[in-house]
Amino acid sequence: MSAGASGVGGAISAHGLGGAKDLPIPSELAIAGAVAALVVSFTVLAVAWREPRYDAATSGRPAPAWLDRLVSSRALAVTARVLGMAFFLYVAAAAVFGQDSLINPFLGTFYVLLWVGIVPASLLLGPVFKAVSPARTISMAFAKVSGVPEGQGLYAYPARLGYWPAAAGLFAFVWLELVYPYSTDVGPVRLWCAAYLGIMFIGSALWGTTFLERADPFEVYSSLVAKLSIWGRRDGVLVLRSPLANLDTVVPRPGLVAVVGVLFGSTAFDSFRESTPWLQLVQSLSGSRVWPDTLALIAFSAGVALVLTIATMATGVTSDTPRRALPDLFAHSVVPIIVGYIVAHYLTYFVEYGQQTLIQLSDPFSRGDNYLGTADLQVDYWLSSHPTFLAVTKVLAVALGHVVGVVAAHDRAIKLLPPRHQLTGQLPLLAAMVCFTVGGLYLLFAA
Repeated sequence: MSAGASGVGGAISAHGLGGAKDLPIPSELAIAGAVAALVVSFTVLAVAWREPRYDAATSGRPAPAWLDRLVSSRALAVTARVLGMAFFLYVAAAAVFGQDSLINPFLGTFYVLLWVGIVPASLLLGPVFKAVSPARTISMAFAKVSGVPEGQGLYAYPARLGYWPAAAGLFAFVWLELVYPYSTDVGPVRLWCAAYLGIMFIGSALWGTTFLERADPFEVYSSLVAKLSIWGRRDGVLVLRSPLANLDTVVPRPGLVAVVGVLFGSTAFDSFRESTPWLQLVQSLSGSRVWPDTLALIAFSAGVALVLTIATMATGVTSDTPRRALPDLFAHSVVPIIVGYIVAHYLTYFVEYGQQTLIQLSDPFSRGDNYLGTADLQVDYWLSSHPTFLAVTKVLAVALGHVVGVVAAHDRAIKLLPPRHQLTGQLPLLAAMVCFTVGGLYLLFAA
């Protein structure tokens, strides 16, 4: 069980995973089917997809004018910020004045509604965290009061930093959730959030809102996942794009490989950390899991980044595209894989413990209150009671994520690689994705 997301009274398994009992279909069949889907997809693409189809400058069609006006309106932006800030203050009150126990809704909001909920929200609505972020709202308010032009800081954000600060912030979060032994105590989580907000405030004061776009772990995460939504912008105009066309608009920057490495690697590690061989090894080494788990989390995150780097650089390129630039150029193809594993890994956890959190939010101070009218609701465990449906959904999510990743990588490859390397140059990346598929599904079934 994830230390940071225990169900109330232990009733809800961490991340909705109960090991093989949740997945009643044979693991060998699931893995073989997913790998076959991956290879067949690549073969079909090699034959039928010989010209690049996505171009950020032309892809998508303009949304209806009324919808563009609504989405771009200041009224909607202010409403989103007010609601986001009100919810933040409500949960902050629970964090400060509520009980230090698992029934404090601050924990469920942080680990479930924010961390897991950011994925479906961004898939449906676009970069939603950017619109409601309390860090961005407070930074904008300070800038307005101080007379600083909106979005500007004292200095220009260094381009070489790219997404590296966000990668560090994401690693700090997953370490807190998966490794830190007191991650279900309100005090340490509250301190983590205070440090996060402090860093965001100082960074945005120095480098403006560009810092938040590149360094805020939750905003970067949400914005990456939002590239798989149908919503996009072209020259300031709201456009509707296919998720693959939208994904192609991800801007490659330093640190992007590290971001996807942490997101993918930490999810795989969360399954691995509860496997019997790892538990036996940790118990034989020492009484504490902190250092072994920390090293394993680093190894998983760095391992994903290293495999992606090697696979993308192991190809022939033109003089216009140096090898060292390829990992960041192809990193966008890992985003659908991450989303697929998030769905597979957190589905039951999000649905069931998410309901529990909504119930707890009505009673933020554990006094029997019912502020939101949800305190009397009951958690629906329909997903847990239908293991076959759950298993098929998880396997399909993983397989679909990899297939979409292969399509994204293929379109980018025929755009960048010389004709003689457009197919053979993709083989190392295909091999890497097969490894990701086999390893991810194995951990999903073996956890």
